[in-house]
Amino acid sequence: MKKNKPSLPKQLSKDEKKFFQQFKTPFEIQIYLNNADYNPEYLTFSPRLVMHRHMANCFEGALFAAAVLRMLGHKPLIVDLMADNDDDHVLAIFKQNNLFGAVAKSNTTLLRYREPVYRSIRELVMSYFDFYINTDGDKTLRSYSNPVNLSKFDKYNWMTTDKDLEFIGDYLFTIKHYNILNTKSIRGLSPSDNDILEICFRGSVPEGLFVPLKNKNK
Repeated sequence: MKKNKPSLPKQLSKDEKKFFQQFKTPFEIQIYLNNADYNPEYLTFSPRLVMHRHMANCFEGALFAAAVLRMLGHKPLIVDLMADNDDDHVLAIFKQNNLFGAVAKSNTTLLRYREPVYRSIRELVMSYFDFYINTDGDKTLRSYSNPVNLSKFDKYNWMTTDKDLEFIGDYLFTIKHYNILNTKSIRGLSPSDNDILEICFRGSVPEGLFVPLKNKNK
């Protein structure tokens, strides 16, 4: 994936530009998101407002990461992950040495950064499968989208606007997703072990956790 020339939105102030220029690598973006508070609200704030609030949910984190990756010369790409009886998740993806990696904000510990070592989007997505669990320990990842280039939303100033960006999330629901399991495979899934479950939700914000429907698919 050929890099674009790095650029900063003209709407940013001098201090805001200085903030975004501190990031030099995808992993530095991940560390920032790890240290940011988790936002349990349903409003979707722009990357600029995430900076000011120092708070993000998974969708805001993906938008923030995609924006900063763009400033580093990458395309602003996100991939949507759909789950059953659980929250969906969104990744900001990047490519180095012709291999895919991801940056992500999560209210769990295991759905975050992935090194750029994956040969395809599906291979990258499947690296999340065993750790994509709800609080009952069920493995819930079911499908993923093709990468979405956020430049299609540039006319809405998605990187800097004060307005709610939930319409981008609505768009993700309209695009094609690819199933990773068939019905027989889903029925044969084993639950996550207790060690993984404990590590996954360590430090989570309780009000931001999905509450599974009991006995669903049992």
